[in-house]
Amino acid sequence: MKSAERGRTGAPGDGTPAGGVPARRAPAAPAKPPGPTTTGPTTTGSLTTTGSLTTTGLTTTGRATRATLVAGILLLIALAVGVSVGPAGLSIPDVAGALLTRLPWHPAVAVPAIATDIVWQIRLPRVVLGALVGAMLAGGGAAYQGVFRNPLADPYLLGVAAGGGLGATIVIVAGGSAALLPPAAFAGAAGAVTLTYLLGARAGHGTQPGPGRAGSTGSILLAGVAVAALLTALQTYLQQQHSQTLQAVYAWILGGLALATWSDVTTILPYVIVAAGILLAHRRLLDVLRIGETEAGSLGVDVARLRLTVVMAATLGTAAAVSVSGLIGFVGIIVPHTVRLTAGASYRIVLPVSMIGGAAFLVLADVLARTVQSPDEVPIGVITALAGAPFFLFILHSRRARQELT
Repeated sequence: MKSAERGRTGAPGDGTPAGGVPARRAPAAPAKPPGPTTTGPTTTGSLTTTGSLTTTGLTTTGRATRATLVAGILLLIALAVGVSVGPAGLSIPDVAGALLTRLPWHPAVAVPAIATDIVWQIRLPRVVLGALVGAMLAGGGAAYQGVFRNPLADPYLLGVAAGGGLGATIVIVAGGSAALLPPAAFAGAAGAVTLTYLLGARAGHGTQPGPGRAGSTGSILLAGVAVAALLTALQTYLQQQHSQTLQAVYAWILGGLALATWSDVTTILPYVIVAAGILLAHRRLLDVLRIGETEAGSLGVDVARLRLTVVMAATLGTAAAVSVSGLIGFVGIIVPHTVRLTAGASYRIVLPVSMIGGAAFLVLADVLARTVQSPDEVPIGVITALAGAPFFLFILHSRRARQELT
């Protein structure tokens, strides 16, 4: 900017008469940029604005890269700990050797068959399933918080927990096979959210007519509260009428990965891939929605369609997770808020990093669940709740945290 101005004021032979005129024009050149009517300064101002936006974008991209890298390293550490630690007391060389024995190019290693079975048939599917479930719970929580613009929203906001719990309770009290639990819980969770959304959309359309108003945030949330209360009441009634099944019902409600198998992993993997792909594809639109529904609509965002797409994708992933793990709380709140406090509030960062961080968090929580009271196991929902309570106390007493999350 300055060098261009010097070139204009100090250029000899520019066609101006000799005398005092050049001396009077020289100080006038630096005063031109504020003027809105001249072409040169306007162009310069536009370039300055573009440069600022570009710098902001590069800064966000750099923060996203660093946060993703750190979360990825934490996930690798969590996976290594999850496979290595357990009540069987396998040594690190045995675990490493057992992992190598199933690879097609593995070197010749002597590993006890029992060690190979423990690692590949018990620990590894449990760790992989825990990572998938954690990624979906944390990603679903972040997506719900973005689409409803509510920092306390979690994956169970619209009735997923109540629906999944009712489906599982029906199978348990009816004496059904354990193999029926996942599909029943999935159907209950998905059905509850579908009912919630239909009721909320109908109420929003009736009370707030106009384009893009159907299914307002408030009406959908109120419908979620009503549906969750109704389904919870039905579940409680069934438990009261079949008290001999209470232990089994509560064991499922508190969540756990003790019975994880490769079949569970392959069952939910397609749902996880689809849900994660849709959520990540809409992370930029969630950033636009942060400024408000009216403002986002004025910028060309179809808010109703965005909300429906994100809610359905988050529900798909959460229902799949609930179907194989039971109800594990606080993951969808702790992880996204931690990411916001450490890496920023942009959903270009929050969504992918929350998924990776959620996977690491739940794997480590499961390690504690199976070792803190070995050989017995503590329900993993108890571990996450013990982590969630201090987290909320921290937010309550931290002014910066409250400002970041509100």
